[in-house]
Amino acid sequence: MGFLLSKSMDQNFKKQQEFMLHNARLQMERQILMQNQMRERQMAMQIAWSREFLKYYGTFFSLAALGLTIGAIKKKKPALFAPVVPLGFVLAYQMDMAYGTLIYRMRGEAESIMVSEHDRLDLPHGVPNFESIEKARRAKTALGSLFEK
Repeated sequence: MGFLLSKSMDQNFKKQQEFMLHNARLQMERQILMQNQMRERQMAMQIAWSREFLKYYGTFFSLAALGLTIGAIKKKKPALFAPVVPLGFVLAYQMDMAYGTLIYRMRGEAESIMVSEHDRLDLPHGVPNFESIEKARRAKTALGSLFEK
């Protein structure tokens, strides 16, 4: 009788372990998907911000270029046209960021860094682990209790 009970408990224990493993995988998949969706939303907001900024900056650049060009012609001072050059570089960068291939080039460079220069990505004091987080939590709790007294 004890053997049958033990066998049944072993089967239940094995099923419970498989169930827990399955749940852990599901939870991890959900966390990865959630983090990816958050990343995608943040990137979409950044692109939208760039496009909105481009509208305002493009208007400013157009008015400034027009005014400086007219001023340079009327006063016969080509030096007045000089600010258009650096402003043009900023406009080109914003256009590339908002509608061009800058993001794809940045992604390619990031992938290259991850492959060939991975040591640049190391965090100071390494990756946080349970012990380091717990130590910081205890220190904060100890400080909090000192200030409460």
